[in-house]
Amino acid sequence: MSAHRDLGRMALAILGEHFALEKKEIGADARLAKNGMVFETEVYSLGYAGQLCILRMKAMLGLMKMETVVVTPGNRDLPLINLDWVGVLGKETQIAELYDTQLAPYPAGALAEFDAVKQQGADLEELASEPHWYDAILYPCSFHKAGKGLSERFSSLAEGCLRVYAAQLAQAVSCDSAKKAEKNRAFAQRLFDEGGPAVDQVTKLFGRETAERLILRYMYGCA
Repeated sequence: MSAHRDLGRMALAILGEHFALEKKEIGADARLAKNGMVFETEVYSLGYAGQLCILRMKAMLGLMKMETVVVTPGNRDLPLINLDWVGVLGKETQIAELYDTQLAPYPAGALAEFDAVKQQGADLEELASEPHWYDAILYPCSFHKAGKGLSERFSSLAEGCLRVYAAQLAQAVSCDSAKKAEKNRAFAQRLFDEGGPAVDQVTKLFGRETAERLILRYMYGCA
């Protein structure tokens, strides 16, 4: 997996081409560790455009690693984007999820740009997943890919998604920031309330109060 490129550094570089990023201080929550699992969190403001969250997790003495990048739009009416990379004993998973958290329909042309990135990995194995409540708002250009020896291809897919998203975010016109914040919070709150593998693990390890801060405040920018 030597060719893997860190998702967080990639996001900072690409978004930094368009926005002035300002790191937020989150105190002791920046590094949480328990039972051999370490979670490191970074949060950056994109100014009017929204927030970037970078989460890294290590377990099994570093044999399992996870990187997550979440961009939550502010007063720009784009979908919420979530990218994940997981590496376990030589097998990798690359996930890109685009959620319909918008006030107005997403233009077909904008979706086509993400679909073009997805098609670059059309020959790669699609990872099966259990049904989730958010499947109904997950755009079809999203993907879950898995395999071995695919580090560079997975990194290229992630980079493609980030470049498309950053360009669209920079070019988007403003929207009602209060209404947009309500949509973002509704998504984050339901994710926290109904749970999921990552949410359940964090809650079990660190308690509900810490998990709520991590999910709502840091990952999705909901105060």
